[in-house]
Amino acid sequence: MKTKRTLRGLLTLLSVLCGVPAAHAGEATVAVAANFTAPMARLAPEFEQATGHRLVLSHGAVGKFYAQIRNGAPFDVLLSSDDETPARLEQEGLAQPQTRFTYAIGRLVLWSAQPGRVDAQGAVLRHGEFARLAIANPKVAPYGAAAVEVMERLGVQATLAPKIVRGDSITQAWQFVATGNAELGFVALSQVWKDGQFVAGGSQWLVPATLHAPLRQDAVLLRRGQGNAAAEALIAYLKSDAVRRVIRAYGYEF
Repeated sequence: MKTKRTLRGLLTLLSVLCGVPAAHAGEATVAVAANFTAPMARLAPEFEQATGHRLVLSHGAVGKFYAQIRNGAPFDVLLSSDDETPARLEQEGLAQPQTRFTYAIGRLVLWSAQPGRVDAQGAVLRHGEFARLAIANPKVAPYGAAAVEVMERLGVQATLAPKIVRGDSITQAWQFVATGNAELGFVALSQVWKDGQFVAGGSQWLVPATLHAPLRQDAVLLRRGQGNAAAEALIAYLKSDAVRRVIRAYGYEF
């Protein structure tokens, strides 16, 4: 018994010296909206260092995550790109009640990797002097649905329809533009913005938020995550002021 107590004491001391909580670390599997890839890449290691827990991240379109969760995918937390999907999962008994909250409000950008291609008012959409316009699939990606709404509001949807190429997610839409497979496309501000400035180069138009429904992004603890210390810690962590400052640095609002 004395040997066991001594061993436990040594392990506790070691955990304190290393900055790791003495409690057993946990692991959470997190479904992350594709537009939140860059912020989460920064936040995940900071969370792991602060808590001792480990995160396993999957990035993609929220519509696909919804289908996977309904089919039993082993996710503990969903960081969605909308507020409707977490609410629907809660109504269907697949998410824990009273855990849903808005962790960010996104912005949409019309972006081209080519300097001078996109003007500051987005008039390029009316001129139509390009072959391809990339958007995320509006059926599974809220940012794609917002792009369609913008084009409808501007009265250019029918004209531009033959030029639209759809990515499975906002990440693939960004890749189409970044590689030149599309001259321009609607992407998330977080993909081209950091610390108060555009960092992707090229040219862009920050779409007025009045042209589409708010891109309110909700997080929720899923049914599988109930009682998972790592998952519950992540939900709490995302509400902290320090984390919100990081999220703001990528162009999100609250």
